[in-house]
Amino acid sequence: MTSNTKSILLASAAVLSWSTVATAFKVALSYLTHFEMLLVASITSLVIFAVVLSVQRRWSAVAALPGRTWGYFALLGLLNPVAYYLVLFKSYDLLPAQVAQPVNYFWPIFLLVLLALFAKQRIPGRKYIGMFISLGGLILISAGGGQTGTLEIPPFGLFLGLMSAVLWATYWMVNRRNSHKADATVSCFMSFLFGSAYLLIGAVFVGVNLDTLPGILSGMYVGAFEMGIPFICFGLAMRTTSNPALINQLCYLSPFLSLFFVSAILGEQILITTYIGLSLIVAGIVFNESSSLSLSKRK
Repeated sequence: MTSNTKSILLASAAVLSWSTVATAFKVALSYLTHFEMLLVASITSLVIFAVVLSVQRRWSAVAALPGRTWGYFALLGLLNPVAYYLVLFKSYDLLPAQVAQPVNYFWPIFLLVLLALFAKQRIPGRKYIGMFISLGGLILISAGGGQTGTLEIPPFGLFLGLMSAVLWATYWMVNRRNSHKADATVSCFMSFLFGSAYLLIGAVFVGVNLDTLPGILSGMYVGAFEMGIPFICFGLAMRTTSNPALINQLCYLSPFLSLFFVSAILGEQILITTYIGLSLIVAGIVFNESSSLSLSKRK
């Protein structure tokens, strides 16, 4: 098996995994609160990253982290998993899955804005086209269900979905700027170590009721197949491929596959406005990525 074939298989496993989680979120939320689901999922993901570090014999990399870097991860853990997933899971609690998932997928557009505001990276004129294409898709998804009366779309849930996209874009920007502090697996372990600790402390004040086995198992599934395994697979795919652009673009299959699971398992009737809107969001993101490649080739 060639390295490129292996990388495609690993990326496909990650994409398939991510395609199921929107459905898993809704299933878990039928048994647990959004806080309880995150607590179970975060601890599950932490265990997965710990196992990977053990298999790779990388605990020395954790022990070698300086105190200042531990402080950095203590702050990063507040952002992800705590803030990001609490907001994301609450948005799924309020919104239909076919709305919450595409709205969260808007994060690359917010990333462009954040990089312009805080990293002083100018937005090329062509990228505004992609931003407006994606914005049109977001508006179509948000308005489509309300006009037909088929979907109930609470404004607060929509706000939380957009806020989760902002938080993920923020995490991506901060983590990429400080990627030299640790490799991906160590970084994920440290973030979830602190995140899980914060959630356990929060559970003392919030109160949790984890007395349902289906709820615990569904929460563990979220931790494994949203936060843990796909990130490991995708990271390995990116490291073994000679065509990272192809591997990255495979991710765009995930939201469309996700709609199949939402329809088949949750029984949501997927509206035509959802399909068109999601296509516009992805088209805008792909347009901007192709614009970036064109600009980099000219330099």
